[in-house]
Amino acid sequence: MKIILAAPRGFCAGVNMAVQSLELALNHFGPPIYVYHEIVHNQHVVQTFEGKGAVFVNSLEEIPTDSTVLFSAHGVSPEIRRVAKERRLNAIDATCPLVTKVHLEAIKFAKEHYTIVLIGHEGHDEVIGTMGEAPEAIVLVEDTVDVDALSFSPDTKLAYLTQTTLSVDDANRIIQRLKDRFPWIVGPPKEDICYATQNRQEAVRLLCDQADVVVVLGSQNSSNSQRLRELAQESNRPAYLVDGPQDLDATLFQRGQKVLITAGASAPELVVQNTIQWLKDHFDATVEEQVVRKEEVYFPLPKVLRAIVAKS
Repeated sequence: MKIILAAPRGFCAGVNMAVQSLELALNHFGPPIYVYHEIVHNQHVVQTFEGKGAVFVNSLEEIPTDSTVLFSAHGVSPEIRRVAKERRLNAIDATCPLVTKVHLEAIKFAKEHYTIVLIGHEGHDEVIGTMGEAPEAIVLVEDTVDVDALSFSPDTKLAYLTQTTLSVDDANRIIQRLKDRFPWIVGPPKEDICYATQNRQEAVRLLCDQADVVVVLGSQNSSNSQRLRELAQESNRPAYLVDGPQDLDATLFQRGQKVLITAGASAPELVVQNTIQWLKDHFDATVEEQVVRKEEVYFPLPKVLRAIVAKS
């Protein structure tokens, strides 16, 4: 067996920042550190931090007053920030700057009296946070069918924004349908889908033709990981989205196959290497890494944690 190892893959700059933030908060303040929603959408990361004393909650009411809470990479709404302040929580904001960019765009468009069409997945943490910035001004669409159901008069000021982790192709199709139906609609100065999402999708798109099977490392609730699996399937390749080798079965593979391995932006490199080792053990696999694009993006830690690092 030959493994084609896609690069870039795995952790993006936003995930790195959020993970480092939680690690540092645990070391400095000590457990428990409460985290509003999963720090990132990856079960390996979540379970590892639970073992270190992180407590993941879906409501701030679960957190004792005067405790430390960390907001995840996906961002939160102004209402969550207000409740955190009301409950005297020491809040550390580990929101990815690219998500913050979308929040600021929503605020700007709403102040200018635009109706905002947000392209994203209902119920996703990022979408909930973005819509919370201007709930009265935002309409959510998930596909072109939703776009076709919209009705706006030509005098309605319209703008669109997108969730950062969407399929580039899917988002472009929806944006094009919006422009076809509402030619006066405007978008953000710079597209919202994050660099890491685009780069990982590009790598799968370019490398799929060399592979017989595709393995995507990531969790089922990871939007960007799901898009990688879907991209591979669109290329008519069997594609499996798994948290790690424990989710694989040897009957899925055959000796002599070429297996493309990639990882979503919230999947750690450790699970990639564990999966490679599993394929080596079962199929005597060799590895060839193929670099499609280099990434050198870095996001600084939240201000409160930078101050802690500076003092240490």
